[in-house]
Amino acid sequence: MQHPAETTGIPPTTTIESALHEQPTIVTPIPSNPSSSTAPVHVEQHSDHGDVVRDIIIGFSDGLTVPFALCAGLSSLGNTRLVVVGGLAELFSGAISMGLGAYLAAVTERQHYVSEEARERTEVVLFPEVEREEVYEIMGHYNISRDAIQPLVDELCRSTDQWVRFMMDFELRLEKPNVSRAWVSAATMGLSYFLGGLVPMIPYFVMHDATKALFVSIGITAAILLVFGYVKSWITLKGKRSAVSGALQTLFIGALAAATSYGIVRGIDSKSPVAS
Repeated sequence: MQHPAETTGIPPTTTIESALHEQPTIVTPIPSNPSSSTAPVHVEQHSDHGDVVRDIIIGFSDGLTVPFALCAGLSSLGNTRLVVVGGLAELFSGAISMGLGAYLAAVTERQHYVSEEARERTEVVLFPEVEREEVYEIMGHYNISRDAIQPLVDELCRSTDQWVRFMMDFELRLEKPNVSRAWVSAATMGLSYFLGGLVPMIPYFVMHDATKALFVSIGITAAILLVFGYVKSWITLKGKRSAVSGALQTLFIGALAAATSYGIVRGIDSKSPVAS
């Protein structure tokens, strides 16, 4: 026995009128291999060395500014030997101080993270319902319904470690510090400070006239401040206009520090002259 659909050639759920007016469905093929030449390739532009870049920027910028300002101030006394000795003393002490400061800051940051992680783990164990509700509140900030969140929360709370990690990332917004971060930060910032401060002092090593050495140092330092400010702003802000503004800002800060130091030392020396 044949069915009616088999005798008419039209499926039971389709009429002749609807078949004539039905719009064709256009299907866009998706490449099975994302790495093929036809598929767009997305490359992440985020940097994994933000902490190192930050330490270099802080150390180098301080090194360019502080020793340069000190040498500019001491050059008003007219004694290049005094400038070299005073500049080197500040350079070494400043580099050590910057390195130790970076080390202590990194160690303190890690200790703070460990302490907060232990406290959060205790709360998860002792007050799971309260902490579970906090997960709902955190996800609710992204306008996700509670019903949609529930499977995710159930899966997350099965593992205490992942639960604690989630709370550290999203509730406390703390990033787990690297174990070697303290030493790397200390070495990076201290060395950057030393190299940045050594450049403005080079003219005083090779020239006997403190005034001429000062002008040469100003020229070298101004050029480096402009380049450094441009590169720093380009890396952090990714814009030509911002980079130019950052270069001028860095130059202005360095010039202001040097002029202030020079004027103060000059004023003190005019009241009680130091033998050259």
